[in-house]
Amino acid sequence: MKVEKTPIDGLLVIEPKCFGDARGFVLETFQRERYAQAGMADDFVQDNQSRSAKGILRGMHFQRKWPQAQLLTVMRGKIFDVGVDLRPRSATFGRWFGVELSDTGPRQIYMAAGIAHGFCVLSEMVDVQYKVSRYYDPADEAGLLWNDPDIGIEWPITPSVISPRDAAYPKLRDLTPDRLPHDPPGEPAR
Repeated sequence: MKVEKTPIDGLLVIEPKCFGDARGFVLETFQRERYAQAGMADDFVQDNQSRSAKGILRGMHFQRKWPQAQLLTVMRGKIFDVGVDLRPRSATFGRWFGVELSDTGPRQIYMAAGIAHGFCVLSEMVDVQYKVSRYYDPADEAGLLWNDPDIGIEWPITPSVISPRDAAYPKLRDLTPDRLPHDPPGEPAR
């Protein structure tokens, strides 16, 4: 597999090796040892899948007390995928990185815990599968405004559908330290 570093430490773009012929293709989307050797040693505990239509924007999502590392794979279609570094001690705090991901490659992105995630759909339909290092907790979900002018994400399209929840998330400047991703003091990672 090919792994590319980005300007944000802990955010990697991955192109798994794809074996194709006249029948189609076979693709290994995760192999613990190989991904750990490339810097993704998280213990993934849950797999999720989403399907979205063209123009939909999802994000920018994160968990506060139980931040999740994510390994996202585009199974069908194309998205513009974005990560925003919300780790307070990070040298790239508040910076964003975006990349087109598709079923023809590059296909995956890895985000360390503490990076807010979102994407917009560029194809007619997209299927996205992602592994997370901590269980989803609806009481712990949080978000960042997708078009926060202080961050300045350069989305390639104007989204046609954004959920009311995603449209109402706060700007980064309005997120107090307790509303940023952090592990609870004295609590073991779960």
